[in-house]
Formats: sequence, structure tokens, C-alpha cells
Amino acid sequence: MVRKILLGALLGYLIVGGANQDVAQAQAEKRQKLMQEQSAAAKAIKGAVEAKDYATVEAKAKDLMGSSDRIVGAFPAGSGTGKTKAKPEIWEKSADFTSQAKSLNKAATELAAAAKAGNDADVAVKVKAVGDVCGSCHKAFRAEKYAE
Repeated sequence: MVRKILLGALLGYLIVGGANQDVAQAQAEKRQKLMQEQSAAAKAIKGAVEAKDYATVEAKAKDLMGSSDRIVGAFPAGSGTGKTKAKPEIWEKSADFTSQAKSLNKAATELAAAAKAGNDADVAVKVKAVGDVCGSCHKAFRAEKYAE
């Protein structure tokens, strides 16, 4: 009888553990999609700046504003397992991570305003600011290789 109880408990633990892994992996894939959207917006901004297509710069900066609002929610506690480049520091230094997301939102908002005004020099400065925020966050919170 004890053996059956222990076997049942072990089986339950394995099922729940596997389910947790599946949830964590699904969460990792969801946030990877979000980051790919941000990367696509940043690349579009770069091309649009070169073409002086400030309507596109403004639109893509607004895309970054929207996605920056979702960044923190894409990294809930316990979702750091699976195939991910997320460093543990995201959860260990959550206030810093949240601050980075807010900084991206601010930089993207300022870029959108500069693009709307059509100010070449200001757009260049604001594009650099967006890139600096992205780079700073990646340096602090993103690993070079996937963890598994």
C-alpha cells in the first residue's frame, strides 16, 4: 500500500513537473515572439531613418512603445526555464528590469515625437537613445546563448 502511494506521488510529481516545464517553455516562446517584434520594429526604424521616411519611424516607434508596456509581464516569476536567453537577473533584479522597460517606452515616445516633427538631428539622437536602452537591457538581462 505504501509502495502504491509513493509510486502515485512520484507519478504526480513528474506530471506536474512536466506540465510546469511546458508552461515555462510556452512563456519563453511568447516572450521570444515579443522580442522578435521589437527587433523587426528597430530594423524598420533604421531603414526608415536612412530613407527619411519619418511616418514609418513614428509608427514603428509607437510599436516599440506598445511592446515595451508588455515586456515585464512577459517574464512572470518561475518562467526562467526552458530554451531561453533570459538571465536570472530579470527576476533577481526585477526593479531594474522594470526600469529598463520604462526607459525603452520613454525613448520610443521621444523618437515618435521627433519623427512626427521631422527633425533630422533630433531623430538621429532619439534613434541612438532607443538603441542604447535596448543594448543596456540586453547586456544586463540577456545571455548570448540559449539555456536549457
